[in-house]
Amino acid sequence: MEKREWKSRTKRDLMIEVWEYLDCESVGADELETIESIVRERFGEGAVESPAIVARLLADEGAELRHAEVLELDARHRSTDPYEAMFRNVLKFSTFAQAAASIKNLHNLRREFDRKKDQAGLRRVNETVLKGKQRAEMIARNPKVDEKKRAEKAEIAEWFAVWLRQPDIFQDWLELRQRSKDFQKKFGEQ
Repeated sequence: MEKREWKSRTKRDLMIEVWEYLDCESVGADELETIESIVRERFGEGAVESPAIVARLLADEGAELRHAEVLELDARHRSTDPYEAMFRNVLKFSTFAQAAASIKNLHNLRREFDRKKDQAGLRRVNETVLKGKQRAEMIARNPKVDEKKRAEKAEIAEWFAVWLRQPDIFQDWLELRQRSKDFQKKFGEQ
């Protein structure tokens, strides 16, 4: 692909812009690898998403996927991802206890990456916590979900938000929050 000046300011928008530029009827390994290469060139290695995530984004935008190619490329990508095992199943928040444990595990990863000066690892931790916050908020807004469960997810989304703003004081904040009258009134003894 010839050198080109991309207009997009965000990674998401760049992926869509490149796909539109490619003007392809369907998306498979070649297209996803091209998008990955351009994202890497523009935003750095830490910004590269798995092929499955990019494919899902493009499918949401109307792309027809060549699923076998996408799955094969994604499997290859995951086998070379040094963080995959560390982050597999780390994000759980069905209960307050699971949410607290997930945040604690992510905080421990953050401290380890910080100690090693691993910027990609630190970015991955923040992205994972942000993803947890967004998913909890989505459930909290869903009118089909039980009201009590929505309130719990809104609370957990706030936990993720507090951690993102002040990770080093989160554990102390969480202890105080769970002992607060407001929390006890809403959720009882946890």
